[in-house]
Amino acid sequence: MSSYEDLTAQRIDHPLTVLGWTAELEAEFASLAEAGLVPGRVARVDLGRCDVVIADASGVGLRTIRAETAPVLDPDPVNCPCTGDWAAVDLGASGMASLAALLPRSTAVVRNSAGAGSDGQVLAVNVDAVLIVASLAAKPDLGRIERFLALAWESGAQPIVVLTKADVTHAQGHIDDVEAVAPGAAVLVVSAVSGEGMDVLRACLPATTALIGPSGAGKSTLTNALAGAEVMAVGETRDRDEKGRHTTTTRELIPLPGGGVLIDTPGLRGVGLYGGDGVERAFSDIEELAADCRFHDCAHDAEPGCAVKDAIEEGVLPARRLVSYNKLLRENERIAARTDARLAAERVRQGKHQWKLMMAESNKPRP
Repeated sequence: MSSYEDLTAQRIDHPLTVLGWTAELEAEFASLAEAGLVPGRVARVDLGRCDVVIADASGVGLRTIRAETAPVLDPDPVNCPCTGDWAAVDLGASGMASLAALLPRSTAVVRNSAGAGSDGQVLAVNVDAVLIVASLAAKPDLGRIERFLALAWESGAQPIVVLTKADVTHAQGHIDDVEAVAPGAAVLVVSAVSGEGMDVLRACLPATTALIGPSGAGKSTLTNALAGAEVMAVGETRDRDEKGRHTTTTRELIPLPGGGVLIDTPGLRGVGLYGGDGVERAFSDIEELAADCRFHDCAHDAEPGCAVKDAIEEGVLPARRLVSYNKLLRENERIAARTDARLAAERVRQGKHQWKLMMAESNKPRP
């Protein structure tokens, strides 16, 4: 098993380099260092506390400490500490360390939380690539893969589709179907059991990689193979549909033997989008076709001169893909409307608060 201590032998300039620390982050942290704070990367978040990896006392190796998150908690859950965050850590003169500040995030994988609200749930932050894991042991759910792709594109990271369990079946038709719905993303076929495709996958991994996918897709098995040890529990899947139980219940930063880290996430049943341009990028093929429609606001329904409908009639574009595209666009529109309503309500609340402060000030007795 690779550990943070093992990785420090590969460091370039700073112990945190093996976890993705860069010269740009170092420069950004300069003023915080002057205030006596130390940099660290959040490895796991629990209720009110987190594990954070920092340089050890020698300044050569790494160590994991517990820290309180209260100083950086935010009313918006999207802005609260998450696995992958770079943080300024206050070690304190005594007692438990605490997070004093979070550095700006380069990317964030955010899904819309369950329910009618517009709050988001952050799955991982500061990731360079998002591995969308699906199993070849059953027919891939193309609609779900499209959702995951939109989620990954929205994050700002590069999506990579990984089709696992190639040792069980090698259905070329399923692979072709997935490649057709993943424009702009690599599609890799691997088996963590036989090792097929694993070298290619390892070569594609950047400094920080997040894994997302449904339960039973093989994320935990894949994580163990990449980490070189049994770092995640692995559950059985049902024979009839290859669905599994949630064996991963939290998000954790896992060091990889060759450097870099992996963030495994719990299996996702629902994949609600949180806005952004992810849908347009996941369906770039439709966007390119739409540029040739006669009308710039073509709904791709019954309008004459619709290049998208022509592509469907010619068999170039599956009709199912247009249905999925329109569905996700409508979902994003609903999310945007709810977000606007929430922001409007917040502005009203702040306005009322300011009015009360002004009235209280004006009613104070004058000397």
